[in-house]
Amino acid sequence: MVRDPIASESTPSAEDICSALDDPDCREIIRNLEEPMTASELTNECDIPQSTLYRKLELLTDSTLLEETTEIRRDGHHASKYAVAFEDITLSLDEDRELTVQIERPARTADERLAELWSEVRKET
Repeated sequence: MVRDPIASESTPSAEDICSALDDPDCREIIRNLEEPMTASELTNECDIPQSTLYRKLELLTDSTLLEETTEIRRDGHHASKYAVAFEDITLSLDEDRELTVQIERPARTADERLAELWSEVRKET
């Protein structure tokens, strides 16, 4: 995996989340990601220029709204695939009247949990 928001130790700020969701192109990308897609597939699906699309994908992955994985191909030309990494986002005010964000993530499959476990084991060795 390239960028895994579920394994990320930091939660993005409410400002980062709102900034990403305020962008119409970012919302269009999220709307079209019913299943993991590559950037070129998203360019065709969303009708967003590729240079713009890469900036939006970076914004969405940095704010942990998308998960980026690597698709290994036999020909050696590996590709990043993007998937929506949240089910629900809640913005609320804390007791100091500051905005806080809570992100509900999809449940991990057994394969994903095993891959995460092996990743942690490798870090320890």
